[in-house]
Amino acid sequence: MFTTEANDIFKAVIDAYHKTDSVDAQCPNPYEKGTLEYLLYYKNWVDTVQWHLEDIIRDPQINPEEALKIKRRIDASNQVRTDMVEYIDSYWFEKFSTIKVAPDAKINTETPAWAIDRLSILALKIYHMREQTERNDVNEEHKASCQKKLDVLLQQQKDLSQAIEELLEDIKAGRKYMKTYKQMKMYNDPSLNPVLYGNAK
Repeated sequence: MFTTEANDIFKAVIDAYHKTDSVDAQCPNPYEKGTLEYLLYYKNWVDTVQWHLEDIIRDPQINPEEALKIKRRIDASNQVRTDMVEYIDSYWFEKFSTIKVAPDAKINTETPAWAIDRLSILALKIYHMREQTERNDVNEEHKASCQKKLDVLLQQQKDLSQAIEELLEDIKAGRKYMKTYKQMKMYNDPSLNPVLYGNAK
């Protein structure tokens, strides 16, 4: 199934990142550029680096200037993340472009790629929650609490994977159809963010 492969790729990415555990490490994408596998690997790499940037910026002792640099980096990462989702949706849109849509077909609340985005983040939550269950510097109560959370996350991963498979099958069968929407983020656009265009006067 597609989601089995996607979850395996996400796990491989997260494992690869933690070999260096550095937000400045280069993405070791083993897949051919332009393939769906390449997009999934790179998408999760972006998510993984951003996860750790979010950890770093919450250090109460962080230098304010360094925090601002990281905040800017997170903003840029969010834009890349959005772009990657749109690339993945474009893949699916092209793949299903010749499907005959049923007259009573319905549109889903989110596109396949935005559901995959949630699956990518779930893989990160699972990895880091499992880490908490394996710590030697915490009590058993902490471990037990984190194990309960991990169990929920694993169930969420299973349920979301099934939902994505069903969505792709519905689109393939013409029971549902998809549209691709550009996110039209405004805060990075100097012509749309009032702080930016106000300073340009």
